Amino acid sequence: MSKERARRRAEREAERARAIQVNEERQARRARRRAWLARLVPRPIRFYRQGGLLARRHRAQNAVVALGFVIVQVIAWLVWGSLPVSFGVLIFSLLLAPVVVTLAFDRRI
Repeated sequence: MSKERARRRAEREAERARAIQVNEERQARRARRRAWLARLVPRPIRFYRQGGLLARRHRAQNAVVALGFVIVQVIAWLVWGSLPVSFGVLIFSLLLAPVVVTLAFDRRI
């Protein structure tokens, strides 16, 4: 009887060793596949917005500046209607926008 138990225990241990080996081979294949896919397909880049008070303030200021810029362009197009004048107003607005932002939103003054 003890020889039979020893034989069954040896079979169980051998089966367990085979299962462990199969599992390790499977994990190694998965790791190789993941490494291959990581080289092949780049990971997506995620952009997160800052959530602090200063970031919200800057976003609001940028929105005000963009809205003012668009309003100036629409008014110039409605008043003059010619393409060269609208293009001139666009160039002038692009040059004047940093000055307006500095004068309107600079906190050091």
